Amino acid sequence: MRARERILGRLRATALPHPPEPPEVASWYAGRQRNETRPQQIERLRSALEAARAEVHDARDAAWPAIVKGLAEAKGVRRLLAGSGSPDAARLAQALPAGIELVCFDRPIDDWRDELFDTIDAGLSRAKGAIAETGSLILWPDAHEPRTVSLVPPIHFVLVDVGTLHPDFHTAMQAGRWAENLPTNALLVSGPSKTADIQQTLAYGAHGPRELIVLLIDEEGAGK
Repeated sequence: MRARERILGRLRATALPHPPEPPEVASWYAGRQRNETRPQQIERLRSALEAARAEVHDARDAAWPAIVKGLAEAKGVRRLLAGSGSPDAARLAQALPAGIELVCFDRPIDDWRDELFDTIDAGLSRAKGAIAETGSLILWPDAHEPRTVSLVPPIHFVLVDVGTLHPDFHTAMQAGRWAENLPTNALLVSGPSKTADIQQTLAYGAHGPRELIVLLIDEEGAGK
């Protein structure tokens, strides 16, 4: 008998203890929620994002394309990347001036890798939701808006509907029924990319966008 078979035989013959009861996650979160109002949750999200060096703007749904246009012009953006077939991209295209080109991610990355990394100044994506407790945005990449849109460009614009704001991570997972339909790559983003690996000096943009610009879209004006 080979050593591997002997080891596996001993493992299989060992009586397993009764598995522990799963923790009461819902009860744990329920007992620790802040019970804040929606305006308070918005301000908590905003404060956490700004503390992590994100730029946050309030916007009505009808106004966000003009706000992105103004910010893109101020930051010298010349080419802005968005997902293919995105309603947000179609609306933004109507607002952008001739000097800013809207580029849609509509071809395999291998066909334009150099162009993507060398000529795209900013990306636009819409968050699936946000978490007030941690100041995190939930990004949900798919075939039409892949992770590349939010990872490669040095500036990342994110649209966040405050109606999708949740008090904590557990609530967000339960409301979105994550267990039934997870994408390949679900992301929580709390600020621009940063690292302090090199000589313990904090640097931005090392592993992703150096600027994160968040537009909180609130038709009720709760974030004002």
